[in-house]
Amino acid sequence: MDFNHYEHCDRRQDSPGTEDVSEIDPLIPLDLDPEVQERKLLRKLDKRILPILCLLYLFAYLDRSNLGNARLQGLPGDVLGGDPTGVLFDWVNSAFFFTYILLQVPFTVVSKYYNPRIWIGCSAIFWGICSTSMAVTHTFTGLMIARLGLGTFEAAFGGSVVLYFSFYYTKAECGTRIAYWFGFAAVAGAFGGLIAYGIQHVKVSIANWRLLFLLEGTPTILLGLLCLFMLPDRPESTQFLTAAERKIAIRRMNRGTSGDFGAVVHQSHVIAAFQDWRASPSICIFIYVGGVIYFGLNCALASLSAFLPTIIGTMGHENAMAQLMTVPPYAMAGFVLMATSYSSDRLQIRGPLLVCTSGIGGLGYMILLGATRQQDVRYAATFLITSGTYSSIGLMTAWFSHNLGSETKRAAGIPLYGAIGQIGAILGSHLYPLTEGPAYTNGFTVSASLLFLAALCALLLSVSFRLDNMQRDQQYGKPDPDGMVDTSELADKAPGFRYIP
Repeated sequence: MDFNHYEHCDRRQDSPGTEDVSEIDPLIPLDLDPEVQERKLLRKLDKRILPILCLLYLFAYLDRSNLGNARLQGLPGDVLGGDPTGVLFDWVNSAFFFTYILLQVPFTVVSKYYNPRIWIGCSAIFWGICSTSMAVTHTFTGLMIARLGLGTFEAAFGGSVVLYFSFYYTKAECGTRIAYWFGFAAVAGAFGGLIAYGIQHVKVSIANWRLLFLLEGTPTILLGLLCLFMLPDRPESTQFLTAAERKIAIRRMNRGTSGDFGAVVHQSHVIAAFQDWRASPSICIFIYVGGVIYFGLNCALASLSAFLPTIIGTMGHENAMAQLMTVPPYAMAGFVLMATSYSSDRLQIRGPLLVCTSGIGGLGYMILLGATRQQDVRYAATFLITSGTYSSIGLMTAWFSHNLGSETKRAAGIPLYGAIGQIGAILGSHLYPLTEGPAYTNGFTVSASLLFLAALCALLLSVSFRLDNMQRDQQYGKPDPDGMVDTSELADKAPGFRYIP
């Protein structure tokens, strides 16, 4: 694969009156240093891409996790017949993950055949409709159908966005951008608590929880419509960039790897994603190492999303105050996520930091197990849990975004380990039945154990990647870190490709 193909296609897509990619561009003058040109382009991309995708993820996470707040506002009593055991609520919460798990891989691979702004925008519109429809349900069945639909369309969104980031950002930039994006899950946790606290004090003619679903679902539909018009397409075809900017974007896209051109899916890379034991193991012999890490992280994350208000409520606080007290732990999680992801990009390491953050989250759950009567200590433990869990997922997502090598293998591999991991979210949705409160010994023990297991697996992966890099350096020599590596045939097995450990 070479740049002549890209440049030819780039010129072909311009109008007849457009000069070729070497034109003098008023936005990027040719007399500027190449690094200055890149920084200008990067700022332009950040200003357009990050606000749209971060806001979409904010509302995606609000829409999937607001059940925990709705629970304290009377949803079980109005729709679930009181649900004294909490079992029906657990099934409604976990229904989201059934379709989310089953459809992530096929949706992300298929998304490569479509315009990114159309795919992502339509996904947002449809999951927004499913979210707002929860406000008008009156039965357990209605809630289940709405949650299954929500999982379907968020499955089309999550994996395709991580893949989309790889179109425009290099391995030295992707971790921080994914952290900005995923950090809005923590923002959603804090923001959701504030919204729920405000709604709790509103006197309206409908139940507070119905108003909650309406207020948090409607903006998603509007953002989806905005995405249809504002989000840039692939680098080689977007009209958001000038011809000169597209040439720079394509060079960046192929730094340390090589991207596909247009709507292309390499079937061999899809198969390779299923056969690589580090991204997803052999079905008969090995466990999915990346999936095991993500399983533990998502178990803890799902527990936090649905049950943190309930857990804080067991510390003796009123429902409204419990909603408000969820805000500081999520705010701290967002700060720690940004700090760890920025450090990982600067140092070009993921595994060692993931070991530390997973261990911190596990420690938080151990404190909840041990400090049964010291409420201040228990509340402090929630800061460790949120910070460790959110930081770990941000690092994990950025880690596999590069290490799968090719664009097609990322399209299959990212949602594959993500789908395996989301099974942990189903487990997390059933760990805190009301009958086990306020101690929740089983839930805290399982979550802590899985986070420590995730730390151990991250250490295994990091060592494996380092050993593989050393072996390739000895066999082929050290490659230029900014050079193009042809991964079109061998993906991450290409001689010039190096993993981020």
